[in-house]
Amino acid sequence: MKQWSQIKGENAWTMFKVVAELVEGFERLNQIGPCVSIFGSARTKPNHPYYQKAVLIAQKLIEEGFGIITGGGPGIMEAGNKGAAEQGGVSVGVNINLPMEQGHNEFIDPDKVLNHRYFFVRKVMFVKYAQAFVVLPGGFGTMDELFEVLTLVQTKKISMVPIILVGVEFWSGLKEWIVKTMLEREKNINADDLDLFKITDSVDEVIEYINDFYRGSKAELEPNYQL
Repeated sequence: MKQWSQIKGENAWTMFKVVAELVEGFERLNQIGPCVSIFGSARTKPNHPYYQKAVLIAQKLIEEGFGIITGGGPGIMEAGNKGAAEQGGVSVGVNINLPMEQGHNEFIDPDKVLNHRYFFVRKVMFVKYAQAFVVLPGGFGTMDELFEVLTLVQTKKISMVPIILVGVEFWSGLKEWIVKTMLEREKNINADDLDLFKITDSVDEVIEYINDFYRGSKAELEPNYQL
């Protein structure tokens, strides 16, 4: 069994590693300009309609002057980076070291690959440098990222930002549960919390919603997340 002094020493080294990841991320991403974070499953294959839609969304966001931030892995993350790279735009990957995922996808700008040990540091990078969030179908990780952003906006820890869920069939059941259980039965949220996100199948609606939100002020946007 470890001695308490040994445990305290390990904790101190963990804090140094966390701070080092934060500092590296801030230094690497401070100059990237306005970006949109794209979340979604790492398991989505290139022939899947959601993969192809993510590529198109990223391409159109680049045309509108945004860069793209993803988790750096395969699936929807790869699709977002691919769309950005194909349009010659900023393509960022905040990769996480996992046993089942080896390395990052090939469509990230070489100087914009960040490798993280800690999920919570990675989420800081997702949020701090994004002016909107586009969320495609995914698993537990995608839900974690989505509800992190919703919580930060709801509690005013970050400014209001567009949060768009792409895939009506996938997301409608979740929204129904939120309305019937969280809102109506348990009263755990307010009715206006439902306005924090939009659900759509339309690529054009994604772009229009983000553009309407900012009304041409993208060049003046600053990192959002307050530490």
